[in-house]
Amino acid sequence: MLELRHRGSCPGPREAVSPPHREGEAAGGDHETESTSDKVSGAERGGRRALAGSWLEAGHLRARVGPVQRQETDIDDRYGDLDSRTDSDIPEIPPSSDRTPEILKKALSGLSSRWKNWWIRGILTLTMISLFFLIIYMGSFMLMLLVLGIQVKCFHEIITIGYRVYHSYDLPWFRTLSWYFLLCVNYFFYGETVADYFATFVQREEQLQFLIRYHRFISFALYLAGFCMFVLSLVKKHYRLQFYMFAWTHVTLLITVTQSHLVIQNLFEGMIWFLVPISSVICNDITAYLFGFFFGRTPLIKLSPKKTWEGFIGGFFSTVVFGFIAAYVLSKYQYFVCPVEYRSDVNSFVTECEPSELFQLQTYSLPPFLKAVLRQDFANTIPGHGGIMDRFDCQYLMATFVHVYITSFIRGPNPSKVLQQLLVLQPEQQLNIYKTLKTHLIEKGILQPTLKV
Repeated sequence: MLELRHRGSCPGPREAVSPPHREGEAAGGDHETESTSDKVSGAERGGRRALAGSWLEAGHLRARVGPVQRQETDIDDRYGDLDSRTDSDIPEIPPSSDRTPEILKKALSGLSSRWKNWWIRGILTLTMISLFFLIIYMGSFMLMLLVLGIQVKCFHEIITIGYRVYHSYDLPWFRTLSWYFLLCVNYFFYGETVADYFATFVQREEQLQFLIRYHRFISFALYLAGFCMFVLSLVKKHYRLQFYMFAWTHVTLLITVTQSHLVIQNLFEGMIWFLVPISSVICNDITAYLFGFFFGRTPLIKLSPKKTWEGFIGGFFSTVVFGFIAAYVLSKYQYFVCPVEYRSDVNSFVTECEPSELFQLQTYSLPPFLKAVLRQDFANTIPGHGGIMDRFDCQYLMATFVHVYITSFIRGPNPSKVLQQLLVLQPEQQLNIYKTLKTHLIEKGILQPTLKV
């Protein structure tokens, strides 16, 4: 008598398979003398789905079950293939490989694993921060490309997890359709951005005018084509799994593409709305790690056993202090506080404006009890860091918060956008708007009515 194994292939149709024993029962016994009902109930508890195919092929089950059990068997016959593979059949995700450069491995070979990880994280952190400063210096367009590149990499990391499961069933088109939907969604969002911020440039190009005018219809048609391809890719008896993967793709798009689009929207409102949130998250990651490394003793949550309360509290206060300092320094420069606008006359982005009162130092009076308190003194993609998504999951949430904050409390009417929209209108429409605006200004007393001769 063979026993079921948790790892390995399912038994063949002609192998003798003993049903799993109930908890508390003896392991021995001759399963040939057991009643059929015991066999079925035991298989239900121990994984009937994994064994149904072999028993059906052997012809034993249909011959020995009653009417109720036969009805259950028919249901399994119809839907059993959806779940006929157990968790042991799905390939495990291989552990991430060590991508640490060999030169670092040799230089740090004499250190313990704890300090080796410390130096690897530190060196690569400084490298990434330096590159980030270089990209900031290169301007807004390069920052947009950076956001797009991070978005694509995060999408790749998440979708690969689903592909490892999906590919094991030898079903078609999942990865192709996933990347196709990524292109469709990016086309929609970036097209909206072009229509909002590059209207004067689009007005000079007839081909772009057509694309912008029918942008949403084209985007919908592209998505509909992808949906039709998904329907054509459906394989009988695997519908549920394929819809799982279809949903997986769309949730991934929601996490990565939608929120990275909000990052770019924040960038157009002024680089400070891009840099302060991002650098605050980076500061929190670094300081929480440092406090946890040197002072961490108390585990924070079981989900992340390496995180400690000491690191959490140290990172929190450090981030608050950093946020005040970063906002104070950046608010002094037009390059960071002015909205990013595209100037057609120079064919480039410009950040020139008169900074609003929002970015000027203000004096606020604190409640008396706070004054008394404040008078007292207070004492794998990336080695060592994990994947790209590990570094940017909080960035996406922060981008959403900043976008909601800007639209709720900061953003006001934008004259340049209104002017761009007016220039796209037909001459008759522009003239009607001019007459309406002139009448309104005369009624408000801002303009004097012209005297008729």
